[in-house]
Amino acid sequence: MTSDATPDPYAEPVVFGQRMQILRTRRGMSRTVLAGLLGKSPSWVKQVEGGRLHMPKLPTILRIAEALRVGDLADLTGDQSMSVGLFAGPGHARLPQVRAALDAFPLTAQQEAPAPSHLRERLTRAWRARHSSPNHREVIGALLPSLLRDAQLAVLQADSARERRVAQGLLSEAYSLSQFFLAYQPDASLLWRVVERGMIAAQESEDPHVIGMAAWLATQAHRDSGHAHFEAADAVNLEALRYLEAFLPEASDDVLAIAGALQFEAGYTAARRGETGTAWRYWDTARAVAERLPADYYHPMTSFSRAVIGAHAVTVAVELHAGAESVRQASAADATTIPSRPRRARHRIEEARGYQLDRQAEAALAALGKAHEAAPETVRYNGYARRIVLEETESKSPAQRRRASELAVKIGVLAA
Repeated sequence: MTSDATPDPYAEPVVFGQRMQILRTRRGMSRTVLAGLLGKSPSWVKQVEGGRLHMPKLPTILRIAEALRVGDLADLTGDQSMSVGLFAGPGHARLPQVRAALDAFPLTAQQEAPAPSHLRERLTRAWRARHSSPNHREVIGALLPSLLRDAQLAVLQADSARERRVAQGLLSEAYSLSQFFLAYQPDASLLWRVVERGMIAAQESEDPHVIGMAAWLATQAHRDSGHAHFEAADAVNLEALRYLEAFLPEASDDVLAIAGALQFEAGYTAARRGETGTAWRYWDTARAVAERLPADYYHPMTSFSRAVIGAHAVTVAVELHAGAESVRQASAADATTIPSRPRRARHRIEEARGYQLDRQAEAALAALGKAHEAAPETVRYNGYARRIVLEETESKSPAQRRRASELAVKIGVLAA
């Protein structure tokens, strides 16, 4: 190893501060940025990393883990007894089957591919099942292996350029569905393989709606990789918006919605940077797009619609760490109008983050309870929800500790 190489924090025992510095450096994050995310000073971060301050208490450790997107708490603390999956999540039981389907790459036709119309109907039903099921990963995890195989066969057996473009569009959509399954699963390399394959298949399809969907998911994958990848997220996002611009005057509802979803994603990334004006400007643009859609329209993949704009406002406020504004936006948003169970649960998690920022711990736990009612798997695999629950198990209030502990058992953070 060269003298300037980034050391491995797991190669030998190191103290908390050293692990924190190594993991921060790997994320490409400055002390100033980390300090801002934690509500601390850069000097505090420096003192912790230098060992002049002792390891913080659990609530602060969880916030550091959240900011650094640490997959397992033990990676930060060095204490294997604190091994808790956070943003990587525990692996879903169907992950091996989905991984095997994605690893397979048929080059010879062993059976006849189904008709494109048949694949289209199966994908439509899969998206509906994802939105309506409380345990959506279980449902789509069961459907994905055969969907991926048949979509790959459709590309392989296409007889004309047009048929091949249609098949590539269907394959890209199957990869998009896969990305929803793989979110927060402990296999980052598999997720990135899906992102790249989905983008390539979308470009081959020449379908603006499919291209927009693949770009929307690629943007999220880059942003979720940490601050060092925000520019890559913007590059994909803004290029897709430039591409879609020519289609918007006479766009279908689906193309219009994916453009609106991309506008919000640009605001989401700006909010993660702390760029308040830019974040809300993109949100305003997304809201204007939503108002051009029919009142009952709901995008089958992104959930973009009039109904979800209020939920998006909560997300922007939360990412800007504006507790009072988060609560105000949560009060204005109507979660009951969001038909998708996992999206409704995600909104409740964002509400919980806002309430916790505003020091309303009871309301945060109540919101997480509603999230669990809507879609238990969404809460189980969401790092923010897991962090809030773990943090509140250390509350000074016995009632809050009890409620948090009950939730922790339900979502699998703590054993019963």
